[in-house]
Amino acid sequence: MEWQAATAAVTTGKANPMLTWFITGSSRGFGRQVALRALHNGDRVVATARAVEALKDLQEVGGDNVLTLPLDVTDPEQVVAAATEAEARFGGIDVLFNNAGIGYFAAVEESDEAEIRRMMEINVFGLAAVTNAVLPGMRARRSGRILNVSSVGGVRSFPAVGWYNASKFAVEGLSEALAQEVAPLGIKVVLVEPSGFATDWAGNSAAEVTPEAEIADYAPTAGTQRAGFRAGAGKEDGDPARAAVAIVDVAHDPQPPLRLPLGNYAYDGLLEKLDTVRADIAAREAISRSADRDAA
Repeated sequence: MEWQAATAAVTTGKANPMLTWFITGSSRGFGRQVALRALHNGDRVVATARAVEALKDLQEVGGDNVLTLPLDVTDPEQVVAAATEAEARFGGIDVLFNNAGIGYFAAVEESDEAEIRRMMEINVFGLAAVTNAVLPGMRARRSGRILNVSSVGGVRSFPAVGWYNASKFAVEGLSEALAQEVAPLGIKVVLVEPSGFATDWAGNSAAEVTPEAEIADYAPTAGTQRAGFRAGAGKEDGDPARAAVAIVDVAHDPQPPLRLPLGNYAYDGLLEKLDTVRADIAAREAISRSADRDAA
């Protein structure tokens, strides 16, 4: 198949050492598929999820190469305990795959504060907590990969997911800074930026809450977009298993990119955003530059 040929071309000639993965949100979607692909690749996997019972089949597939642990990324004590147990079991974590996350659908003005704070705790602060728990070991070994799941929605925004966009924009900014901080320490950071994939993101992984006070003025924008996301859940163009091949491959790449868009819409969307920004600011370049003091 074409995608298999492309993957073979990318991976030809690369060293393929055994890596130890620490994966959040391993029970479904990208987390599950990456765990399976990593095991198929000969790697070891620490698979985590809030309900560890959902990981039983991964344990059966991987045997001694799998450690399953309960993990709610918003529980600081559980985060530290999971990272500590993973290090003790396998001697170190080579790849952190920060995959746990949820969505939320509502216009910005319609959004419920409790729901968006919950999403931020998972998507941003949970990701940061797990990263901070794993980084000391990576720094000590002067090596490691941190793969943060962002989104095409971390680069450009859409109606009905403004707060989700905000969470992923935060992941982008945090990851860019982190990449610069850890580069001298032999640690690489990759932003995984998918478009629409059949990962249950628009289904059970997103808050099912309908805004208590839907505003009619937003029906043509946020309302239509929200209905489209819900209706398309499970039927998105992206194939999580194919994405997992690319994600596992980039973890083994000695020179990984900072950004890995996945899916046609993600790739085109990233380029379109850059073109849109350039066109938007170009007409007022002189005004923008005039805000600085005159050169001495």
